[in-house]
Amino acid sequence: MRSQISDDITFRKLEILLAYMEGGNLNAAARMLDISAVSVHRALHSLEDGMSCQLFSLQGRNLIPNDAAQVLADVSRDVVRLMADGIAATRSAAGYSADHLKIGSLYSLTTGTIPDVIIGIKLRKQELETELVLGSNADLLHKLKQNAIDAALMAVPEPDPDIESIALFEDEIFFAAPAGSPYAGMAEVDLRACADEKFVCLKDGFVTFNGFQEAFRIAGYAPSIVTRVGDIFSLMNLVGAGIGYTLLPGRVRHAFGDKVQLIPLKNDYLMRQTIGLSFLRVRERDPNLLALAAVCRMLKHRTPTG
Repeated sequence: MRSQISDDITFRKLEILLAYMEGGNLNAAARMLDISAVSVHRALHSLEDGMSCQLFSLQGRNLIPNDAAQVLADVSRDVVRLMADGIAATRSAAGYSADHLKIGSLYSLTTGTIPDVIIGIKLRKQELETELVLGSNADLLHKLKQNAIDAALMAVPEPDPDIESIALFEDEIFFAAPAGSPYAGMAEVDLRACADEKFVCLKDGFVTFNGFQEAFRIAGYAPSIVTRVGDIFSLMNLVGAGIGYTLLPGRVRHAFGDKVQLIPLKNDYLMRQTIGLSFLRVRERDPNLLALAAVCRMLKHRTPTG
């Protein structure tokens, strides 16, 4: 079926018409929409072309709306409102919500970075409700691609055409030991000298576990692993209790006070994690994600605290 609506008639032009009818002149409409008065003038004349009838008369430099313009404005209010409701319903059906933001995060970021992000979001958009979903890097990336979360604060993933990432900070990996251990006073630790020690580690899928594996590959042996856990705070508890040693990112340094000490690794094992905000590229214009990205960029140059 061929459309009877001219290409010159768009939702944006109808919004401009409504702003002009409310503001009463070109400059007022331009200020309301944050565009130029020239853009308002062009849009109104384009609407006349699309409607194939006169909507305004010229008195000096002022455009005076006639009865036809008033009819179109009345219809436009209903059309724009209905379309806005339809967009909200469509986004809701797709799992997006204008007043709800579901943020994925690594456990290790909850001691500093995440609180700062949530506070920043609240300052920008008080009406926005945030929900936090914790998991491993692999788990968060899967949830992101399945639209189960809106964005994720995690290690920046490998390049992916569907994912947009904003790097926030880099974090170094350290040898973690309980307070008072033989390693606690060392300037650096060579993992080759730790072949007889017991270790604890995270489960597969955590970016810190990937670093753990790579470090011992460089050291040339498979460590004796006592147990594997599903979050970094349980891992630190085990280290603090003397169950085993592990490798941890510097951002958790102060999470357990003096119970767990982080000692630099020898340069042979120097590794860094790049932590950032990731979201689906198709949603890069989402207002909530734009606000979240702005908050994260403000935190970008701060020293990581969690």
